[in-house]
Amino acid sequence: MIKGVLLGFASFAAFAISDAFVKALHGSVPPYESVCIGAAMGLAALPFLMDKGDRWRDVFVARRPALWWVRALAGAVGNICSVTAFTLLPMAEVFSMIFLMPIFVTLLSVLLLKEHVGWRRWTAVFVGFAGVLVVLRPGFRTLGLGHLAAILCGIAAAGSVVALRMAGGDEKRISLYGAGMVGPLVAGGVLMLPRFVWPDPAQWSLLAGYGLLAGLASVLLMYATQIAHANRVAPTQYSQMLWAIAFGYWFFGDHLDWPMLAGIVLILGAGLFTLVREEKVTHWWRRTKLI
Repeated sequence: MIKGVLLGFASFAAFAISDAFVKALHGSVPPYESVCIGAAMGLAALPFLMDKGDRWRDVFVARRPALWWVRALAGAVGNICSVTAFTLLPMAEVFSMIFLMPIFVTLLSVLLLKEHVGWRRWTAVFVGFAGVLVVLRPGFRTLGLGHLAAILCGIAAAGSVVALRMAGGDEKRISLYGAGMVGPLVAGGVLMLPRFVWPDPAQWSLLAGYGLLAGLASVLLMYATQIAHANRVAPTQYSQMLWAIAFGYWFFGDHLDWPMLAGIVLILGAGLFTLVREEKVTHWWRRTKLI
């Protein structure tokens, strides 16, 4: 159990470092191009994610094709929005928006799955959105494309999670991961064609770090959920905020004021509470593979 949790921390550290690599590009490579190249490099993780009996065609073929397409679309939107947000905003601020994902999962579960949500989870929803208002402070600071992209990334991630829940534990891991890679690869490839910019060696190294570390993180997350229950591993994603604050301060000159920190605490608290309640009410972590 402890080894699985530690692997979870290592996985989300790799995800955070991957995001720092793409932020270090400072927008010199268009977001959709970064996503396409990063997804292509992330395919290197496929051999490590395949179970016995899996075939390469399983990357593109799922038992429930509609949910595969939802995962692919969510991956494309989420990745492009994520890169856009990290390019324009401090890392900690982006993560605070992305960490609304459990709250968006609750809302989508009510709308799409007709699940009953009690007052405790509704309270967490309101607290989370209150935290967003504290972070964004509309009317007191300028909001832009980066904020919209970060929120859309959280919504896309929630849509992907709901698709996982609907797929249950029967879908092959390689199909679930493949959808999350093929979607960004194709969407980014199509969008980058009109304005393709050939990266220089320094940009290639940053893009390689972005894609390969994201693939490594997925492999570590797979092993973590094999050793420990996914409901124990999932909360380790919030450790990304510590990495984001550290990277933002030391490498990117980001500075967070006290109201923003207070809003981040509200969002993290609401998200963690929602994860705990989701497990107690639906037990879906036990049925669903995390990747």
